[in-house]
Amino acid sequence: MHFLQTPDYRDSYANSVQMRVNLWDFFLLFGTVNQTSADAVTINNFQGVYLSPPQAKALLNLLMQNLKQYEAAFGEINLEAQGTGGVVQ
Repeated sequence: MHFLQTPDYRDSYANSVQMRVNLWDFFLLFGTVNQTSADAVTINNFQGVYLSPPQAKALLNLLMQNLKQYEAAFGEINLEAQGTGGVVQ
């Protein structure tokens, strides 16, 4: 198996992921959260990815396996919002 990157490939950082689900697919919408004040939050979405239900389940399994390894090495991940204006989605 060979992995090739397309000409439009890019790496990006996301601290926001939103999801929509329907009968045929899962849609993941990646973005970055910008908080300019205590009550002003903007999410700049930059990439949407569609996954079939089997691919979504495979991703879940892969994430669970890697999260368990991460937590074994670095400690439990806390999903509580950090600070006064943190956003966890």
